[in-house]
Amino acid sequence: MDQLRIIGGNRLSGAVSIAGAKNAALPQIAAALLSPLPLELTNLPKVSDVENMLRIVETYGVHVLRDGHATRLDTSSLSLREVDYDTVRRMRASILVLAPLLVRFGHARVSLPGGCAIGARPVDMHLKVLTALGANISVQGGYIVADAKAGLTGARIVLQGPSVGATETTLMAATGARGETEIINAAREPEVVDLANCLIAMGARIEGAGSHRILIQGPTEWRAASHHGIPDRVEAGTYAAAVAIAGGQLELVNARLEHLASVVQVLEGMGVTVWPSDRGIVISGPDRLTPVDITTEPYPGFPTDLQAQFMAIACRAEGSSLIRETIFENRFMHVPELKRLGADITLTGSSALVRGGKPLKGAPVMATDLRASVCLVLAGLAADGETIINRVYHLDRGYERLDRKLAQCGVNIERISQ
Repeated sequence: MDQLRIIGGNRLSGAVSIAGAKNAALPQIAAALLSPLPLELTNLPKVSDVENMLRIVETYGVHVLRDGHATRLDTSSLSLREVDYDTVRRMRASILVLAPLLVRFGHARVSLPGGCAIGARPVDMHLKVLTALGANISVQGGYIVADAKAGLTGARIVLQGPSVGATETTLMAATGARGETEIINAAREPEVVDLANCLIAMGARIEGAGSHRILIQGPTEWRAASHHGIPDRVEAGTYAAAVAIAGGQLELVNARLEHLASVVQVLEGMGVTVWPSDRGIVISGPDRLTPVDITTEPYPGFPTDLQAQFMAIACRAEGSSLIRETIFENRFMHVPELKRLGADITLTGSSALVRGGKPLKGAPVMATDLRASVCLVLAGLAADGETIINRVYHLDRGYERLDRKLAQCGVNIERISQ
């Protein structure tokens, strides 16, 4: 397994290009299964989660053609086949193929998915949505089996909470259902809006994406389509956090300020300066960081996928910061490793009290999941001496060439192949 070796103390400078959003790309690849006509996706990030999702749809007979920055998905030869469990177990987003296969064939059998070990993250909401639309669902031997031989029928779907995955499953299923589907308490994330825009390009009739109420008129008359994905707001927030913790100034090319309002509010509260540029956003780090309290919330609140990164920043702030995690359980697995670097953190339930301002010192650490991995990278930027990060395959799931991008910004970082 590869390692990352970081020598801390360097400030960041220059510009970094923000890749396409992984969490937008995955449902759009799944959405291609809905239609017998081709879908071209541009701005897919080069990360292992996207590669695994492409392998999954290829197993079902999708012909994947890459041409520069475009990926063409031809589903004209689609068939129901069994996907190798070793591929599915690596990512929870594999559940997103369930609704499209059900729409296309009236039947689907999909393995219970894997992904980050950050709590339960149940798929129950996906299954309840499909049941409400008329599917018969059972779980047999680790597989979800869904049947809707008579087709799906539109319904009023009231989600228990604004779940991104459940909203995306409902959107895709409703495009193939008869009549109107109404989603109440829908997730508002930019990735949900981007999926809706992709489906609209494919012929779907959708209104209200980005609000808590979405209407879908089905069934859809599909057409060949092309869609350009949004930039990754989590990657942008991660590089902004890198500037905050290490200092310097960095332009985030392609980043969208409107997707990062809650993140910018926290950054500015810590003393970081943020302003728009012709190509994206510019981040300038302060000489001294101010502590701040953070609570993760559904969009447009502060994203849970940036909680670990901002905990690393809080370790450098002069004073105490309180971080509350309200989205996922057990998402503080990076804390023991941060403590190995000298962080002073106390956990109480879903809250972390970070007593900042104490020097971090390089040490060997172990990544436990995607966001914890990058949290340790950021801490390594500010630590004295050498930090060695193990299990960096987690990073490759969601960050496009992170070590190379940081190196071009002035960070002393090296990938070591084992």
